[in-house]
Amino acid sequence: MTRDDYERRMARAGAAAAEAGLAGLIVAPGPDLVWLCGYRPTAVTERLTALVIEPGRPGRLLVPLLERPDAEHAAGAGALEVVGWADGTDPCAELGRWLAPQGRYGVSDGMWALHLLGLQRTVPQGRYGALTEVLPMLRAVKDAYEVERLAAAGAAADAAYQDILGVRFAGRRECDIAADLARLLREHGHSQVDFTVVGSGPNGADPHHEAGDRVIEDGDMVVLDFGGLKDGYGSDTTRTVHVGQPGAEERTVHEIVREAQQAAFEAVRPGAACQDIDRVARRVITSAGYGEYFIHRTGHGIGVTTHEPPYMVEGEHLPLVPGMCFSIEPGIYLPGRFGVRIKDIVVCTEDGGRRLNRTGRELAVVS
Repeated sequence: MTRDDYERRMARAGAAAAEAGLAGLIVAPGPDLVWLCGYRPTAVTERLTALVIEPGRPGRLLVPLLERPDAEHAAGAGALEVVGWADGTDPCAELGRWLAPQGRYGVSDGMWALHLLGLQRTVPQGRYGALTEVLPMLRAVKDAYEVERLAAAGAAADAAYQDILGVRFAGRRECDIAADLARLLREHGHSQVDFTVVGSGPNGADPHHEAGDRVIEDGDMVVLDFGGLKDGYGSDTTRTVHVGQPGAEERTVHEIVREAQQAAFEAVRPGAACQDIDRVARRVITSAGYGEYFIHRTGHGIGVTTHEPPYMVEGEHLPLVPGMCFSIEPGIYLPGRFGVRIKDIVVCTEDGGRRLNRTGRELAVVS
């Protein structure tokens, strides 16, 4: 990413803000700030840092004076005006002078209440809305560079899965397998591991089970859900394996989930509503008699974070457009018994969908 790349992103964000009827954006430290200008503060503290983007003008980045040298070395800093504020002065007053007195601004979801409340006192007639609500598609449509970064992260997660299939499961704790997955993700290039869900036996019926001390037994279904960041972009994949040969019901439930995931993938096309992807997957599972056990949405967007818009869920009418990247992850969770989930990251293309995870979706048998 070059200075010009970031300049184009900020210009695009300003244009999107204008189209949404906003005076501009106020971006706090976090994924939006990194995506827009490449600046990631060494530490996020009570000292205010904020990027202001308004349509038709260069962005302005307000930072603590002692952090200005670092900010000026960010990849996109050359396309910005970087302004430092000194301890003992009021940064909200400085920021307020940049804003339209009665303007409506989109604000990063992660902005501290301390800073937003200070800004509201300084600009009392200003109006503010969370970026996820007022500009949900800001990062949702990826360019070719971003898609390839996501593909590389997906390939690294796939490699970790292939390696974990050769690890012994029976007689080891869930947390041991989770540690193996974290190590493998890093060995395959991840700089950050966000989660390693290992849900064995009845724990697999909890979609976000935190790997614990349960000893995995022969005959267990095991849900493996893991991901993180590689070169700044996310991976997120799920496969369900079985320790030893599975029984008939386990095979049946797994096949229903596989069919639901495949049907949802085949429904991906430009113009389809996000909720349509959820409906297709849910229809397969409900028709098989397990609808009450599919207890979460079918998918979520992914990019510089592992969860972001768009969401594949009932009530989300946004149409898919080429470049949107998201998970497709139906599941069935039988309380006290076992769970099954299969997840791939998919990108919407001009022709349909492209999977960024390529490992087998069949029920794998491990030892």
